Amino acid sequence: MSPDQPTAQPDPSTDPATDPATDHTYHDNLLDRLFIWLFSRKMANAIGAETSVSGYGGFVDLSKQIMQGRDAQAQQAAVAQVLQSLVPAPVLWMIRTVFSPTRLVCVLNAWFAAQMFEWLVGPCEVGEAEVTGIDGEVRSQPSAVEIQKCRYLEDSQCVGMCVNMCKLPTQTFFTEKFGIPLTMIPNFDDLSCKMVFGQVPPALCEDEALSQPCLPTCSAGNAQTSACHKLSQTVA
Repeated sequence: MSPDQPTAQPDPSTDPATDPATDHTYHDNLLDRLFIWLFSRKMANAIGAETSVSGYGGFVDLSKQIMQGRDAQAQQAAVAQVLQSLVPAPVLWMIRTVFSPTRLVCVLNAWFAAQMFEWLVGPCEVGEAEVTGIDGEVRSQPSAVEIQKCRYLEDSQCVGMCVNMCKLPTQTFFTEKFGIPLTMIPNFDDLSCKMVFGQVPPALCEDEALSQPCLPTCSAGNAQTSACHKLSQTVA
């Protein structure tokens, strides 16, 4: 190639790293597999169902089973039951009573989540976020978990599963049961997500995630509708 000839620039539209439909390969270690098994068992017990799929795929399959025959509220209630079964009620009470959502507490929660939940959501790191506290004060603090490409959303390719089975019940669990506000902000274009500890979640009628149409790759969806049909009862 001549030194004067311009170098061809890659086309972002063909870059696998920017394609939401590109599958990533995950190498779950022993601890990851233990968490997947534990969460899968809790989910199976909550709905009285089983799955023939092993590993993370079985976890997603059970999530899909929870959605079948249940409206949005019932789906969220099932996930809430699973989450609460993982933490004893006295522990939740102690955390709510002893720890207020200070800057330090929110930062530590973000660090803990980034370390413990990579098996669930994929690679993530702690980042800065503008947080409006319960006192109304806006401040910058490293209490955000930046998920590069959510494993759960990538595997399910379902907006309804993201919102009803992850975002809303997780926000409610931390905000109400732990007493630590949490807002989750999924990006349905690149499948990334941001968890902001210390940020009170918006009202359902103001949450942009609840007006998101189906992903083009969703096998049961309709990308032409204004919002995913599985969200229709969420904001009722």
